[in-house]
Amino acid sequence: MKKMMGGAVLLVAMVLSACSNDAAPPAVAAKVDPAFAHDNALWREQRLTELLAVDGWTSLVGLHWLELKAHYIGSGSTSGIRLAMGPPRMGMVSRQGNAWFFTPEPGVSLQVDGQPLKGRIPFHGDRDAQPTLIQFDDGKGTLSLIERGPRFALRVKHTEAPSRTSFSHLDYWPADPSWRITARFVPHDVSKTLPIVDITGLATEQPNAGALEFERDGRTWRLEALGEHGKPLQVIFADRSNGRGSYSAGRYIDLEVPDAKSEVVIDFNRAYNPPCAFTPYATCPLPPPENRLDMAVESGEKAYAKPKTEIAG
Repeated sequence: MKKMMGGAVLLVAMVLSACSNDAAPPAVAAKVDPAFAHDNALWREQRLTELLAVDGWTSLVGLHWLELKAHYIGSGSTSGIRLAMGPPRMGMVSRQGNAWFFTPEPGVSLQVDGQPLKGRIPFHGDRDAQPTLIQFDDGKGTLSLIERGPRFALRVKHTEAPSRTSFSHLDYWPADPSWRITARFVPHDVSKTLPIVDITGLATEQPNAGALEFERDGRTWRLEALGEHGKPLQVIFADRSNGRGSYSAGRYIDLEVPDAKSEVVIDFNRAYNPPCAFTPYATCPLPPPENRLDMAVESGEKAYAKPKTEIAG
């Protein structure tokens, strides 16, 4: 999960208040170690804070694929790419060879790195060392370039995105220590990759450091871990709770680096939804076939229920 926290603090407080109506019965709460419960609560609070940050996933308002060598963009009806928010005429995105450029419309108020944007600039994407972030609407909106395989798209964020301002709350299964499982890390060759398909249908080879083997309900289960050797890992998985309590397209879990005994903790209490659960403008990786568990993981984050105001919008 990947700050300017200011705009998110009030939203976090409101949502945490809305989430406080599912207190566990005293008999159940007594069985949970206080330290475990405390750490889990802190993780949930951090998860919510990051999700509602001014540049968090709920701030997305647009994903526009670039099909031509040049596009005029803006929120006005005459723009080739029409944005949901922002100036009626913002500027032009153009391509020359393998390079992209942005030329602002005369008189429009835009900024890059805190400085007014006055003329044509290179437009660097998210695969470049220094991605270009173009700010508009007095810094409330951000325009960026993303690269997905052979395709490029404009990603647009805004602090007043309906998915952010109308956010309801995150719902979880009760925290359960039995779902915090120590797994054996089985390393793969350092060059091994695993094809991961995203929601657009694009397959990308991702580093596949190893597999995780663990026991649950008298059976041994196996998950493939994404990431490089010696670095934190991630699991993208599906299970039988998908569409029956959890998000239908699967969930993610972030993991620490395996220890000296080749062990790592998989805490399913911290399974969380991909960005696509909150916005249609994300390009979420989907679980590979190897990570489809034939059991219901009734732990972690449940499916997000969008508020009626956002659905209507």
